[in-house]
Amino acid sequence: MKIAVIGAKGLPPGQGGIENYCAEVYPRIVTQGHTVDLFARCSYTEGSWFGSSNYQGVQVISLPSFFRKGVDAFISSALGATLASGRQYDIVHFHALGPALFSSVTSVLRASKIVVTCQGLDWQRAKWGNFSSQVILAGEKAAVKYADEIIVVSQALQSYFSQAYKRDTVYIPNAPAGYSESDPDFAYGKALGLTQGRYLLFLGRLVPEKCPDLLIEAFLRLKYQGWKLVLAGGISDTQAYTNLMLQKVADSKQIVFAGELRGKRLAEIVRGAGLFVLPSNVEGLPLAMLEAMREGIPVLASNILPHQQLIDQERGVLFPVGDIDGFVNALKWALNHPNELASMAVNAQRHVQRYYTWDKITAQNIEVYQNLLGANKAEKTAYIV
Repeated sequence: MKIAVIGAKGLPPGQGGIENYCAEVYPRIVTQGHTVDLFARCSYTEGSWFGSSNYQGVQVISLPSFFRKGVDAFISSALGATLASGRQYDIVHFHALGPALFSSVTSVLRASKIVVTCQGLDWQRAKWGNFSSQVILAGEKAAVKYADEIIVVSQALQSYFSQAYKRDTVYIPNAPAGYSESDPDFAYGKALGLTQGRYLLFLGRLVPEKCPDLLIEAFLRLKYQGWKLVLAGGISDTQAYTNLMLQKVADSKQIVFAGELRGKRLAEIVRGAGLFVLPSNVEGLPLAMLEAMREGIPVLASNILPHQQLIDQERGVLFPVGDIDGFVNALKWALNHPNELASMAVNAQRHVQRYYTWDKITAQNIEVYQNLLGANKAEKTAYIV
């Protein structure tokens, strides 16, 4: 099969769940004898316009883009869809709802099968203004109308498409990324003033929908002696939001902003955490949480449906989303019940090892492709949009 991928910023992966997903899945697909071209943004790859590079067998093609919120994604996705339409691809795979807006272009001009993977309902994310949210929502409707198959990463998303559009989807979850070996002496953590097993960890982009500000407020209210809070993650068009958080905790020695971590430092800080906390109000299926679970770190999270899918059934602690009092109470319970937390962490680790693996996810993607290419559909079903 010859496959085109549209919607990822590029490879190798930096910050971003889609890029990590592509870095895990597509090299595995290449090793099985298939060809993959990934259309990327030159603002991310720093490559020349229309130049290409090789990432573990995947051809990464850098398309013109600009360092401006939303514009680079829009331009590179449009160009990627147009270029893919003019080439002989068996599969054109769009990642995320915004890029899926251009599935309409590919549908008109191609003989390829179109696949869209939805990692989350991005139009709900607070970082986007009203216009951008409407564009992303239009991409969702285009996916429903033009895609031969839609893949979703959580059961909650599968229910959403069924209820909103009467559209069947294929559920293929994310899996945790593999971590590097880390320093057993915890040298980087010590340099940050941390003690192993005695800090809460937030890992993710510092954006409003992930609610790190709520976590800061809950931690300051709790005033739990001997523990610190570490916020590790980059900024995604949210500098003003991040500045407000920094001002709020300027005088606190118990809160550490570690920035975006990678490699050995990331592995060290995750493995040293006493509790992983994710208070988001919008998620697809969070890779950071899966990674913490795989590493055996206890998890506390808001009770949105994707989190329930992962840590319900005695695999973690949930609190009512957006409820600061409930959040503080859940944190207090977790820190006062280390034995129960340890048991939950073991259950969670086993669950991830059994159900969330990249080899399985790769095989499921290939199966979707092969089923589409083997199907002889006279025409697409009409869906309500």
